[in-house]
Amino acid sequence: MPKLNLADISRRGGSVYPGILDAQMAGRSSQRLGDASGITQFGVNLVHIEPGGLSSLRHYHMKQDEFVMITTGALTLIDDDGEHDMLPGDCASFPAGDANGHHLVNKTDAPAAFLVVGTRTENETAYYSDLDMMVTVDPDGFAFTRKDGSPLTADQIGDEQ
Repeated sequence: MPKLNLADISRRGGSVYPGILDAQMAGRSSQRLGDASGITQFGVNLVHIEPGGLSSLRHYHMKQDEFVMITTGALTLIDDDGEHDMLPGDCASFPAGDANGHHLVNKTDAPAAFLVVGTRTENETAYYSDLDMMVTVDPDGFAFTRKDGSPLTADQIGDEQ
């Protein structure tokens, strides 16, 4: 199956973020192209961002490289160096271990999309630049904590006890 039919690949919305942080991902969906094609060494996703939507919370990875290319619409890359307008064909890369927190925001009134390619590792740690939060990922799933590893409190993520 070398050629993929995007119409046959479902879109997944939401996120794995805890509490009300998940609500900030409204307007974001992705198609897991790598999974659909059977590749296993790296991930490939087509991410769709509605007007006002975010790709993720601003973050960086310790073990996984990320590469993005805008495919449709206009997005704003926000990283530690500021805001950067991104149009179709524009690319950005985020090497593993580089503490440059980043995400893409759709500040327009039209949908946009980007392709993201990233390393797949069995274990990973990522940090969130604008929050006292990190995530560790292993075969058992995702664990969100404070950056020092202590538990998140309900008031940090908006959960009611």
